Amino acid sequence: MSHLPQEDFKKVVKNTPLISIDLIIKNKLGQVLLGKRNNRPAQGYWFVPGGRIVKDETFDNAFSRLTLFELGKAYSLTSAMFLGPYEHLYCDCFSGDDFTTHYVVLAYELTLNEDLSGLPEEQHSDYRWWDVNKLLNSNIVHDNTKAYFLSSSNKTI
Repeated sequence: MSHLPQEDFKKVVKNTPLISIDLIIKNKLGQVLLGKRNNRPAQGYWFVPGGRIVKDETFDNAFSRLTLFELGKAYSLTSAMFLGPYEHLYCDCFSGDDFTTHYVVLAYELTLNEDLSGLPEEQHSDYRWWDVNKLLNSNIVHDNTKAYFLSSSNKTI
């Protein structure tokens, strides 16, 4: 898996949509795991874990890599339920430059009853289990995260 130099990646973000996987992690109580984002876009908001799919990476490999990176343990795509595609539009970008970010997101739900203490902190500074009603009514949870818990008639794609 190769990574683009930052200047090339900026051109990609400025001119094309990115494809990502978001992880809707639930526990046995039905609560949802959210992390407080360290980075743009959506910096400072509570958000579900997830990340970009890279060129030539299969969905299976991307899912395993992202769960390892975001949750500290690799999970198989077959252990998750596909919720559908979503569209995330942001007025900022990772670099702080003056252009937007557009994601096409594949959302997957995963129920974990394991201890999730000691989660990686590169992308999120803190983690918390949220009741769905509380996250839907919170102004510190990003609207793109809330979209996963609204009725299917409110889906963004």
